[in-house]
Amino acid sequence: LSIAAAAVCAFSTSAYALKSEDRVVKGNYQVEYTKVPGDVNSITEMFTEGEVYGRLRSNMFWWDVDNPKNNSTADHNVWGLGGSLIYKTGYFHGFGATVGFYGTVPMHDENVFPGTTTNYTKMGKDTFHTRADGSEGAMGNFAEAYGEYKNGKTNVKVGRQGIDSVMLATNDTKMIPNTFEAAVIENKDIPNTTVRAGYIMSQKLRDHQSFHSIIAYEKYNENDDSGAHKGLTPSLISGAGEDVNPEMILITAQNTSVPNLKLNAEYIGLDGFFNTIVAEANYKIKVGDSWTVTPGVRYLKQMDDGAGAIGGASLSGAFKGNTTWTGANGGYTDPNSADGSIIMARLVAANGPLELSAGYSEIANAADIIAPWRGFPTGGYTRSMAQVDWIANTKNWALKAVYDFGKAGLVPGLKVAADYENMNFDDAKAATSGFTDRDIFHVDAWQTFASLPNTEFKFRFATVDADPSVGDTIDYNSYNEYRFEVNYLF
Repeated sequence: LSIAAAAVCAFSTSAYALKSEDRVVKGNYQVEYTKVPGDVNSITEMFTEGEVYGRLRSNMFWWDVDNPKNNSTADHNVWGLGGSLIYKTGYFHGFGATVGFYGTVPMHDENVFPGTTTNYTKMGKDTFHTRADGSEGAMGNFAEAYGEYKNGKTNVKVGRQGIDSVMLATNDTKMIPNTFEAAVIENKDIPNTTVRAGYIMSQKLRDHQSFHSIIAYEKYNENDDSGAHKGLTPSLISGAGEDVNPEMILITAQNTSVPNLKLNAEYIGLDGFFNTIVAEANYKIKVGDSWTVTPGVRYLKQMDDGAGAIGGASLSGAFKGNTTWTGANGGYTDPNSADGSIIMARLVAANGPLELSAGYSEIANAADIIAPWRGFPTGGYTRSMAQVDWIANTKNWALKAVYDFGKAGLVPGLKVAADYENMNFDDAKAATSGFTDRDIFHVDAWQTFASLPNTEFKFRFATVDADPSVGDTIDYNSYNEYRFEVNYLF
């Protein structure tokens, strides 16, 4: 059904959402609470008038590798069962609190090569806790626990929380969200403007049991996300006299003062490492009676403040500690600088149940972009599922579409999306990290039924046709991936 529907359309990140009487789970897995506890008259009532929000999840993955490679990749399957319980208090003089417990249990055999500690689960690993001995275990933690204060158009949250921006995201596509220990203040006093500032101290990745450094790379213990900079290790960071657990400053702003024009800006700063700014504009134009066309541009600038000297220009860590790479520094202009940038553009056309878009992103011929916080620098423009397309001198283009069969009156509760992305890497730089040119086709399908309220079934499929890694004669990079998820809100 998904493939047939994709033939009618072609994808975009959908605005589709699973809705209940008190929550909306958006297509990007952000949870929006539409019904929350109100003001109360005493501290006791804060707790007696609180609300509990439950969620049950089943998440299955099948990974079909074109050419399995010993002690590296192999066909595998993953199945996790879990859920969450979120408790929100009432608000007494503007003060309230939220606590969220999340858990998951692996229901499959461990995917470890015989006689080794090498786990080959790869894409589905965030469904459970992957340990240093290669084994896969159950996980449960309080990923959320924050105090909150509301006063007029100002909101303050302090503690463990999800943060969503261009560079950071909860990205709850597996079983447990990516969250941060932070203090965040948001204000809407300026007309048509939202300003937010955050002081972020640590991060907990989706498959980690505890919070850790937001930038230091160490497999299993620190930030080992797919977008992590492998050259920024704890030993090299401390050896350079920098803090292994630095704080991040986050500032975002959005303005909609001009009709149909949305302006966004973002800044992240890690003292002693780098600073990044993002600017974006999207302008919606009405065409005829039923179509809208929205051109958009985004520019990202990463400015080195010491990360290049510690870890080098490549996310692979090939130049960590000022290592010299054989072969003209792997194609990097300055292998010990983290200066980099991206320019992106897209065009989105929408008409009722149909949305079409085309996007392009070009990463400057400088350093790779550092973004291990599950926000994706090219997200919404080119990035397809499970891809890292912000390596230096990479050029990407994508065609996307989404079609809502329910909104069209054809199949109630069905929405289908698909995308195609072409990623063209700089071969010299790809040699340092194993990235290769590739074509990706990806399909999502969501289905809800009136007879099963608060329940959603989701199917995802991706096929990757990649070139062999530099120096290989066999392609070990191509694969097919299947995902099936069930969500129930209570």
